[in-house]
Amino acid sequence: MKIGIITLPFNANYGGILQNFALQHTLRKMGHEVLTISRYSDPMPLKMKILSLGKRIVKRISGKNVIIRTWPTQEELQIIWQNTNRFIKENIKVTHTLKSESEFKNLNQYGFEAFVVGSDQVWRPKYSPDIENHFLGFTAERSNIKRVAYAASFGVDNWEYSAALTKSCGRLAKKFDAVSVREFSGVNLCKNHLGVDAIQVIDPTLLLTANEYKQLVEKNETPVFSGKLVSYVLDKSPELKELVKKAAEILSLEMVSVMPSHFFREVGKNRVNDCIVPPVTHWIKGFMDASFVITDSFHGTVFAIIFNKPFIAVGNIKRGMARFHALLETFGLEERLITDDKTDLTELLNKPIDFKRANKVLAEKRREALAFLSNALGNNEQKVK
Repeated sequence: MKIGIITLPFNANYGGILQNFALQHTLRKMGHEVLTISRYSDPMPLKMKILSLGKRIVKRISGKNVIIRTWPTQEELQIIWQNTNRFIKENIKVTHTLKSESEFKNLNQYGFEAFVVGSDQVWRPKYSPDIENHFLGFTAERSNIKRVAYAASFGVDNWEYSAALTKSCGRLAKKFDAVSVREFSGVNLCKNHLGVDAIQVIDPTLLLTANEYKQLVEKNETPVFSGKLVSYVLDKSPELKELVKKAAEILSLEMVSVMPSHFFREVGKNRVNDCIVPPVTHWIKGFMDASFVITDSFHGTVFAIIFNKPFIAVGNIKRGMARFHALLETFGLEERLITDDKTDLTELLNKPIDFKRANKVLAEKRREALAFLSNALGNNEQKVK
């Protein structure tokens, strides 16, 4: 079957790239022909650029030495994203790039027999300006295709849709042949607001085994992170930096990050090369080799679990906690999540993790997820209820 995957634009996001790689890889192993819908996305919308520019001009006038332009141009992005773009080119098959949401209707030329929506926060309005396309609104007139949601995520526990959006997306959701969501809370959101039944499944990255990721890494030269505390921290707050530093001291481990050495917003156009995102395989290798992991990333937590590495996950309410709770509850690892500074860090760092149990749960969840995909893409004509 020829399948089109609809997910969020990659934008050099390790988790976004790898969840799509894993889903494509899994569907191909099942015998399908798969393409991901490639989409253009400006990492910083025009409105945010104008606001940022205005604030920084005012600061410069007041005598502060600040960078005026905090976002990279498309040319600078090609430098910054060169490694992740190379991984996508070599490992993920994509369509031509859609430059606008209205171009979804042009996908008919590919002859897709099915669309799979997911994973990632594809059903969160703030990340999907024209979210009806993530409910396959552009296929509304077609009755001869399969519509499947795999591990689609709302990102949060509460309902963020307007009344009008709820009505239109509910109508489209009822056309799906099968719906699965990434978080337990998503099952209730689907039932209560969209009027469809859904099941909870694991993130696509968990569909692949540790050995499959190791084989991917072995194709490339990668640095060695053995015997180190690996941090993958997206929100560089002083408190989080201090937590990583303190953990390294308690564990007597050297700290190493799997992030760019700098961000463009910090250093500007004269230091673009310092902002280059490390290769995807280097990022994976960090988790593969680490003696301990500290991360505030959902997918960072996922890969610590895949490679059976002791870890601490730092929650971030602004970016959504539902996904952390669902992931850690699945494996009985809720205590590894820190949401405030009241946790006894020394005790948590030295407390062992029962990965034997976690691996057993993962094997069963993987079987359930593969069965869902197999049934959803089979010949069953019954729509979701």
